[in-house]
Amino acid sequence: MATLTSDFAKATPNEHALIDEFRSVTWASLDERVNRLVNGLRARGLATGDTVAIVAGNQCEWFELAQACAHGGWTYVPVNWHWVADELAYVFADAGAKAVFVDQRYESAVAEALGDPRGAGVQVVVGVHCDASAKVASDSRYVPYEDVVAAGDPSEPVDQMLGGPMFYTSGTTGRPKGVRGALSGGMAMTPDIMKLIAAGFANWLPVPGRTFLCGPFYHSAQWAFSFLPMIGGSSVVMQHKYDSADAIRLIDEHSCTNVHLVPTQMKRLLDLPDNVKASFDGSSLVAVWHGAAPCPPAVKKGLIEWWGPKITEYYGSTEGSIISVVSSEEWMRKGGSVGKPLETVDVLVVDDAGNQVAQGSEGTLYFRNKMGMSFTYHNDEEKTKAAHLEPGVFTTGDVGYLDDEGYLWLSDRKIDMIISGGVNIYPAEIEGVLAVHPSVEDVAVIGVPDEEFGESVKALVQVADGVVASDDLAQELIAHCRKLLAGYKAPRSVDFIAEIPRTGTGKIQKAPLRAKYWEGRSRKI
Repeated sequence: MATLTSDFAKATPNEHALIDEFRSVTWASLDERVNRLVNGLRARGLATGDTVAIVAGNQCEWFELAQACAHGGWTYVPVNWHWVADELAYVFADAGAKAVFVDQRYESAVAEALGDPRGAGVQVVVGVHCDASAKVASDSRYVPYEDVVAAGDPSEPVDQMLGGPMFYTSGTTGRPKGVRGALSGGMAMTPDIMKLIAAGFANWLPVPGRTFLCGPFYHSAQWAFSFLPMIGGSSVVMQHKYDSADAIRLIDEHSCTNVHLVPTQMKRLLDLPDNVKASFDGSSLVAVWHGAAPCPPAVKKGLIEWWGPKITEYYGSTEGSIISVVSSEEWMRKGGSVGKPLETVDVLVVDDAGNQVAQGSEGTLYFRNKMGMSFTYHNDEEKTKAAHLEPGVFTTGDVGYLDDEGYLWLSDRKIDMIISGGVNIYPAEIEGVLAVHPSVEDVAVIGVPDEEFGESVKALVQVADGVVASDDLAQELIAHCRKLLAGYKAPRSVDFIAEIPRTGTGKIQKAPLRAKYWEGRSRKI
């Protein structure tokens, strides 16, 4: 039996481990399917240490694959399913993916990426719910997911080895980079190590319990707050496309005990009609966690008043996991703080010379995991070095301070990342796409206030000589971005300005560009 599922397959074989909009999977069935997947994929050439990419929505197969990789010793790349073919082909090549798993909703873009020369290294293409007419089905490397399961030996796999995720996070220089951590695989560790890591979630969540997953599993936070509790015996109820009314219905229907939200979802919950909100019992819900972006105080206070003091905020990153937490009670007293750092994390506040500053003074925030966990950027030694003050001490680029009670406060962000609906968006990538348009002389991309998403993407464009700025051109530029980038990265609006301000060294001066849009408002990034 698979190490991470066997105990629950024995103790609660007929209870549901996974529930999505199409099907459910019991613990006994999950255990057998994981065995079959490991053995079936090994038979198709996957070896310990290989990397696979998964382009799939929130569905039972995603968790089956994550479990199989955790036992087969494979690094898996959770791919953002908004990405277009060019972005997919880049990641397939950069990660060195030997296999690609794709569900039917995204097979068109994946088929195009696999046809790109950068997709040549992929040896196996596995289609989830793809029928014979699917574009990927014409690929000679293609095999249906259920065929792999059916052909795999159901007996316990030999030589089980730990594998795990390598999330891709966008960088300030354009292309995203893979974040390789201790759980990414490729090292001589057994799956039991995952149990030790997951045990920490039992301090924060009712484990075993029942997780409600309503954000994309390709996001590191959604992965951590669903897959890690599952290692402790928590089942997972999934919603692929977020819908607030359906979310509270599913929580009640399945007696879900915990959920992870982003501020946009929190606002949409509060915006539900009063009669819909009144229908929510919510008594099963014990723990609500939120993060990924700053939450407007009025939204957070409103949800606490509705759901009670069960809401906990965290600050963290794909690179450094969770760094600090703040409970509802603490937040009501210290609103604006992201809480006290975990006992396993040291926070260093340093000046530009790398020297620690006095308590209460602002500086660049660096973090050290006392358990020795660290990360590297895949295929980018220079970026890895730039993110570290010294081995094991890294920064996310944030500026802040620690107050006299040990609470962490964020002041600013050195990089110009935009956080829209809990999703990190880096302007450099969008600027690079717009800069090649023949009508654009220069461009800067910034985040501007958005009542629903916190921030939205705006492009400030200096047109080329002889070009007339117009609404039609603005729409043309947005469409240009949508062809080359995932939709959420495309600007929601375009403003034309006489000149993009730059320093003597050529760096865009974004502070004055943002100023008029944020006048009288606090940009908590």
